[in-house]
This record gives sequence, structure tokens and C-alpha cells, in this order.
Amino acid sequence: MDMNAFSLQGKVAWITGASYGIGFAIAEAFAAAGATIVFNDLNPEKTQMGVEAYAAKGIKAHGYTCNVTDEAAVQALVKQVEEEVGTIDILVNNAGIIKRIPMIEMSAADFRAVIDVDLNAPFICAKAVIPGMIKKGHGKIINICSMMSELGRETVSAYAAAKGGLKMLTRNICSEYGEYNIQCNGIGPGYIATPQTAPLRERQADGSRHPFDQFIVAKTPAARWGNPEDLQGPAVFLASDASNFVNGHILYVDGGILAYIGKQP
Repeated sequence: MDMNAFSLQGKVAWITGASYGIGFAIAEAFAAAGATIVFNDLNPEKTQMGVEAYAAKGIKAHGYTCNVTDEAAVQALVKQVEEEVGTIDILVNNAGIIKRIPMIEMSAADFRAVIDVDLNAPFICAKAVIPGMIKKGHGKIINICSMMSELGRETVSAYAAAKGGLKMLTRNICSEYGEYNIQCNGIGPGYIATPQTAPLRERQADGSRHPFDQFIVAKTPAARWGNPEDLQGPAVFLASDASNFVNGHILYVDGGILAYIGKQP
């Protein structure tokens, strides 16, 4: 096998919401594989912080401020990237939010806000880059899905609905544009140790683990939370020529949670 199939040399990769966390880790791996990194954030301060964070890792990243739920802004961003960096070869729809509110207490406005960022935005971003990919004759789209693409849980009705929809959007992009040598796949992370999940992993006053921390470790055959770095290999694979005949697939990187019914109490 030619290991150069995993190279991203010469490719332009846009990772949305990648100034920190999972998106940053994926972008770091792409850069190590040879890709030129483009990322966006919602406000200028975070965008600049992201540029500086990449520079500290020795990566020259092109940072842009853009709201990915604004179709006109996204179309303008893609045009600007094409002019300043090059046509986008790889899109990672990483930007997302979650609102943990019991369904009957959640307003329709809050529900729509989650759907807008977690489902509408990937549609908007994919729609913006696909014409350039068709023209180049290749393209990779990776949607950051979730275990909630398969499972429900208390308080995450909007998030689960969005991520379930994103799974099907992934399959539909595959269905519509596979003939143009565009592969659209998803990554479904398990519970990942990031700044957002840090409160769920804090030790309690008596030194014991947070109840949710205990729950996740007990439900995961790997017996640990994932790290952003655990997503790097799968992301590089799905972004590279090594996955050219993989399309419409959701790769769950969850330490085995979805395969496991749990220990008998």
C-alpha cells in the first residue's frame, strides 16, 4: 500500500469553529499531514486567539471571522478563501452548540438556535464549497456528528435532533455528489475531555468523581473519556485519498460506548 494516500500535501482544509478544542486538534493533524489550514470563529477576538494558538504550534493558519449560520456571509468567506488561499479541498463542519434544557422547558427559539448552528450551518457550508469541489474533480466533507446521532438522552432534544439530521445530511450529500468524486462522511465522537466538558469531570468536595464522570467511565469499554487527539487519525483518514471509496459513513470514535449495553448492576 502507498502510504502517501494519507498525505494532505497541497490541500486546503477549512475547519469551522476551530480556534480551540476538537476542531483545533483536527486542524493540527491536518497541518502535520501537509494541509493548509483555514478556520473561522464567530468573533474577531476568538479568531485572533486561534491564529496565535496555531502559531504557537508552528502552524500558519488563515483565520476568518464568520457566522456559519449566515448563508451570505459563508458564500463571501468561501470566495475570499478561494482568492487568498485557494479552492477548498476539505471541509470539516465542526462548529456546534448544545443547550441542556428539559424538552418541556425549552423554548422553540432555543430549539431553533441549536438546529441553526448544528444542522443548518453544515448545509450552508457544504453548499458553498461543493461547486468548487466539482470544478476540481474531488472533495472531502467531514461532518462532526455525535453519539446523539444514534441515541437520545435527557435534556438534549434539540442537539439530538440536529445531530440525527446531520447524519442523514451526510448520507444525502454522498448520494447527490458521490459521482463527482466528493466523499462526505461523519465522525461521531464519544465523550471527549474538552474545556466544555471540564465541569463534568471535576472532583467533588469529598474527592470523589463527579457522578456524570463515573457514569461515562462505567459506560465506556475503554474506561476513560476520549481526548481530542483520539479524533486526529480518523479525521486524517477521512480527509485523505485513503478513504476515496468510503462515502456516507459515520465513524464513531467513542471508546466502544455504542457497542456496549453496560455492566449488570
